[in-house]
Amino acid sequence: MYKIIEPEVVGSLGKETELDNSVFPSHVKKLHYEFDGWLGDDILEFFPFYIVTYSLREALENNKFTGITFQEITISKSETFLELYPDRELPEFYWLKISGEAFKDDFFITQENILAISEKAYFVLQKYNINNANIEDLEG
Repeated sequence: MYKIIEPEVVGSLGKETELDNSVFPSHVKKLHYEFDGWLGDDILEFFPFYIVTYSLREALENNKFTGITFQEITISKSETFLELYPDRELPEFYWLKISGEAFKDDFFITQENILAISEKAYFVLQKYNINNANIEDLEG
């Protein structure tokens, strides 16, 4: 059993993102995520990228889930974020890189470009803040 998850989008690519546009889809050498807001979720999206908090990264690594790797990213707060949440601190985030094979690994991207997760991975994610993500059963 798999589920699809569409995490909250709270920002955009920052100016320090390094893209190689000579290939499609673009290859990203360095990811910079700029926050416009944040409601506290531990997994976030900015298509086609996913980022997770350090605590969720640890849980995913400890459970040895397949189809994912992690990479450091740069995060920043936009002017909007600073106006809305002048005192809010952001935790450490990591790029959740998805490389799994459909219906084989714990994490993979569907043909519709949506993140799919195994039931086992969903069980772990439920222990974290995913309140603003849309989650449905994946038919397949």
